Amino acid sequence: MSGKAFLFLKHFMFYLYILYSKSSDKYYVGYTNDPQRRLHEHNNSLMTTYTSKHRPWILRVVYACGHVEADALKIEKFVKKQKSRKLIEKLIEGGQFTGILAQLVRVPHVRD
Repeated sequence: MSGKAFLFLKHFMFYLYILYSKSSDKYYVGYTNDPQRRLHEHNNSLMTTYTSKHRPWILRVVYACGHVEADALKIEKFVKKQKSRKLIEKLIEGGQFTGILAQLVRVPHVRD
């Protein structure tokens, strides 16, 4: 692998994001390497999906998960498995977390 390719991979970041649909009063949790692109896709995709039924979505919070996609996926699955609106709202509010969520770093420029 060339030095440039390694440098690119080294600085590639994955994020946990939470969307909110005011019209349906629902949250959606996902992970990506580009939260703004994913928000656009959720709001504009022509495919019929869960998120297409609850538009428009707003980006409520983004957390950096690290450089390993598997870690971001594991955190996303953990949050979804909890099936807890209270946990999602706690993530939006911020604060201290333990366990698998302790590694999350809030991206400060994504706020209401």
